[in-house]
Formats: sequence, C-alpha cells, structure tokens
Amino acid sequence: MMGPRGHATAQDAVIAYTESTAIDARMLLHDIWGSEAHALMLGKQGILSDDDLRHILQPLQTARADAGSGALTLDRALEDVHMNVESYIIRAVGREYGGKLHTARSRNDQVITDARLYIRELLLDIETATVTMIEAFLRVAEDHAETVLPGYTHTQHAQPITLGFWATAHASLLLEDLRRLRAAYDTTNRNPLGACALAGTSFDTDRELTTRLLAFDATQDHALAVVSGRDFILESAFALATVMTNLSRFSEEVILWTTHEFGMMTLDDAYALGSSIMPQKKNPDIAELARGRTAKIQARLAEAFSMMKALPLGYHRDLQEDKPLLWEGFDIVADSLNLLTQVIQTSTFRTKRMLDLTYGNFCTATELANYLVAEDDVPFRASHEVTGALVAHLVERGETFRDIDACVHFLATKGYAISVDTLTELFDPVASVRRNQSQGGTSPQSVRKMASALADAAASHRGSVAIRSNAIRSARDETARCVRLVLEGKAVLDVV
Repeated sequence: MMGPRGHATAQDAVIAYTESTAIDARMLLHDIWGSEAHALMLGKQGILSDDDLRHILQPLQTARADAGSGALTLDRALEDVHMNVESYIIRAVGREYGGKLHTARSRNDQVITDARLYIRELLLDIETATVTMIEAFLRVAEDHAETVLPGYTHTQHAQPITLGFWATAHASLLLEDLRRLRAAYDTTNRNPLGACALAGTSFDTDRELTTRLLAFDATQDHALAVVSGRDFILESAFALATVMTNLSRFSEEVILWTTHEFGMMTLDDAYALGSSIMPQKKNPDIAELARGRTAKIQARLAEAFSMMKALPLGYHRDLQEDKPLLWEGFDIVADSLNLLTQVIQTSTFRTKRMLDLTYGNFCTATELANYLVAEDDVPFRASHEVTGALVAHLVERGETFRDIDACVHFLATKGYAISVDTLTELFDPVASVRRNQSQGGTSPQSVRKMASALADAAASHRGSVAIRSNAIRSARDETARCVRLVLEGKAVLDVV
C-alpha cells in the first residue's frame, strides 16, 4: 500500500501530467472578460441578483488589474485558468457569492470561449504581418518592374522574367494566404458560451447577449457540436501551415540567390550571420531557420488532425492538447513573417548579375520558336526542334545567343533567313519580357497592373483588420462600461 508520502508524490505526478496553467496563462485576460460577460448575462436574466452580481464583478476587476501587473499567477494545483479565476473570486468574497459565477456554464464551453477570444486576436496579428510583407514585395515590384532575371522551372533557366514579376508572384501567394486566414477568423469568431458541458442548460440564458458583449459575429447553436468541434483550431493550423510553406519557398530562394553561384542577392549584414572559423562567410541563417521551422508548423497541423480523428462526440481531455501546438505555430509564423519582411526590405538585388544570367543559358529560346510559328507558319513542334538544334550547336561551340552572327548562319543552313537585327531583338531578354503582355504575364505593363490590383487588395484587407480590431475593442469597452455602471449601483437591466 502506498504511504502518505507516496500518495503525495503520485498526486503531484498526476497534477503535473494533467494541468494546463502554463498554456492557459495566455488566455487569462480573456477568461476574465468572458466571466464578466457571463455574469452580466446571469444578472440580466435574473439568475443572479444585482447584489450577487456586484460581489462577483468587483473581484474580477481586481483580478484583471493583478493579471496586468503580473501579481496574479496561476496555481498549477487548480489545473487550469478557469479554476484559478473562480478560486480568486471565492477567496475574495466567499463561496456564497463567488460560487455562483459558474452557474449555467461548464469548463467545456468556457475553454473554447477563451481560446476563440485569444485566437481571433492572433489571427489578426498574422493578417497584419502578412499584409506588411505583401507591401514589401510590392515595393520591390515598383522599383524593378523592368529588371530582368532568369525565370526557373526544375531549378533550370526557363524564360526571362522581371524582378517585379517575381515579387508580385510572392505577393499573390500571400494574398491567397490572407483569404485563408480570414476564413479561419470567420470560423473562429462564433460564440460557444452557453453550450455548457454538452447539452445546454435548464437555466433561461441569453446567449445573444454574451455574443454581443464578446464581439462574436454569431452564436453557435448546437451545444454538442460546440463542445465536440475544433474546426477553428484545424482551420487556423491549416492557414498557418500554408503561410509558412510560402515563407519557406521564399527562404529557399534567398538561400540560393545569395550563393556565389547565383549571386543575384546580397543580404544586409544585420540579417546574416557568420562562421565560427571561416571569416568570409555570410550565412542566410534566418531563411534557413524559417525553412526548417516550416516542418514544425506542418507537423502541428498533422498533430491537430490526428488528435481529432477518433474522438466520439463530447469533450475529451485529448482536446487540451490543441492549444500548445497552435500557440507555437502562431509564435513561429509571426516571427518568421516579421524577420523575412525585413530581409526583403534591406537586401540588395544584383541587377547586372541577373541580366548576365539571362544571356548565359539560352532562356530566350522560346522567343525564336514563337517567331518561327508566327512569321514562317512553322508548326510549333518543328520550330521547337530547330531552336533546340541551334542551342545544341552553340553549346558545342561554347557560344551563346549573344553570338548573333553564328546564330544567323546556323538558321540559314536550316532554311530560315532571319536578320541580325531581328535575332538580336528576339534574344534580348529585356525585349522578351516586354512582349509578354498577356494577362498575368511578365511584361512591365502587366506587372504594374497586377501590382496595383494587389496593393488595392492589401489595403482593403488592412482596412478589414482595422474594422474587426475596432469591433473587439468596442465590445471590450462596452463590457467594461456595463461592469462599471453595475458596480456604481445601477440595476443590470438598465445597463445591458
């Protein structure tokens, strides 16, 4: 039989294994806000008297102040943030009053409420950082709408593009990420409070009131679905994973472009680290770490889905594990967005090197093939073969498209009389990108048009973030106003 000391040790081990206070600490102020809204609702519905309500609201204000100053620390023996806040109130005013706060709610709906209140703010922060990164790419596009560099497929030179075209591509991908983040926000910003343990409650509650006081867009109706569901966690994790995957792809380009072999980009010294033994090294550590940490974000998404896959409806303690993976995800993505945006803003693009590379590996070959189709009515497959034969001939001789006379002579032997001026124009990468004026193409005209549309979309999204942030701020102020008036002696029915 386990003795007293052994029992205490076992109890400590159980608490250590099951408590969530360290994770919950981020939601402390949100738990207090949710408790204020819930208490006001109970008072308005006559479930609590005005006297009961004042005795509960007063220590909640003290708890808020103590949480802000760091004086309120969570006791892990109380398991979670909810029991800590309730215990704080009971210690202040006794069980006679403090014990009434949890009427008509459960920790099951309370924890989801706290998480939604916190996650929507994190989503807004990520959206803001994503917009800022889009704007950084668009500044590159504005400055380099006509700067030519090789475009790649299979990591091989393909066709010439502009640096502005490359920058607007990244901005476009991030704009898609913004749409996913906004969708995750919309899923998150619904009110679960009042679902209770899983079946609702026999008390006459007003869930629409807490929806308004907490700035939720809507009330989730089905109590069992509310308690069972974590779709807002899954959607948020997915949105973070797509953002981070796009950041990783940009990071890979930073890593490649700053090598001696590519030589198309130079990092600012503030965003590059050196070697412990090689003094010449200038390493792209930020990009490498972002690329590496992408694996963590993708793994957390898989973890979230795996956690949910076999859970019957209802609350299960497994669901306690949803928040640690998401907190880490938000932290990593926020830091990566902020630092990589600064990498964009401070790096130097080596434009002469980019232009030289476009000549070095025949990336305007498609222009000749297209010309033969358009001017000589040659089937594209035949023009493709002729152009490929020209490239092979030049490679064998150690020449490039800059050797125009050699190109003219070879094509003449194949029956195509093309002038030096025409071939020079065809093989000029700057002229090549100017010709690609199809919608979404790489011409400077097209790039500027896309950049303008992207800038409008980014500005619109920044405005949307401001509107949603202001709505949350206004609801928090409204809750505080109602609390203040009740504590000043007003009847709750006169203030909510």
